[in-house]
Amino acid sequence: MIRVVNVSKSFDEVPVLKNVSTVFEKGKTNLIIGQSGSGKTVLMKCLVGLLNSDSGQILYDNHQFSTMSFAERRVIRQKLGMLFQGGALFDSMTVEENVIFPLKMFSTMTLEEKIDRANFCLKRVNLENVNHLYPAEISGGMKKRVAIARAISNSPSYLFCDEPNSGLDPLTAIVIDNLISEITQEFDITTVVNTHDMNSVMEIGDKVAFIYKGELWWEGSRFEILKTENKEVNDFVYASELMRTMKQ
Repeated sequence: MIRVVNVSKSFDEVPVLKNVSTVFEKGKTNLIIGQSGSGKTVLMKCLVGLLNSDSGQILYDNHQFSTMSFAERRVIRQKLGMLFQGGALFDSMTVEENVIFPLKMFSTMTLEEKIDRANFCLKRVNLENVNHLYPAEISGGMKKRVAIARAISNSPSYLFCDEPNSGLDPLTAIVIDNLISEITQEFDITTVVNTHDMNSVMEIGDKVAFIYKGELWWEGSRFEILKTENKEVNDFVYASELMRTMKQ
């Protein structure tokens, strides 16, 4: 579980996050949604320590992350898995080498153990016999699955996904959504997904936090979001649905 308590962040005295408080629950896919410029990306960067909040607290299972030293944060970071927008695979490394990369940084496994773990993770994302291919030799959807395998290779307690469906066709996006949800439940991970894709919200949104102009404007489940009377949420939801319909 991750608790966010009254987190604020400004750039050049312009507030981007304003006293945001929420809880990201263990074993659930927790989605952060909102318009471009709403502050959702800044919130995720604060969560993983790429940015420091100006005030407030971020707690990982009651451990105060916000005030930790660099060395103390390293202990938490060893428990984090990251799925970056676009996958962010290393082009000069094979699929297997990409998946093993976090293990080289954070584990004391032997090389044989690392390869076994890589094979397990690749099999879990339905990829086999691709170990020695390079990212340029596989499809966009396969790259995302390799990136997920890399993100879970170190058995993380927390998984962060930044726009995981970016650049994917609708059918592949559903596959990635379901895979993230399955892994979250199977390994009992606290998963946080930053997205603007309403299809993802309706597929896997166990908990949805809507950020509006830097504030937590609404939160609830994917079942509740279609019933809310919150005007800004409705504007976002139905504008997204209209755009999706127009593209079909």
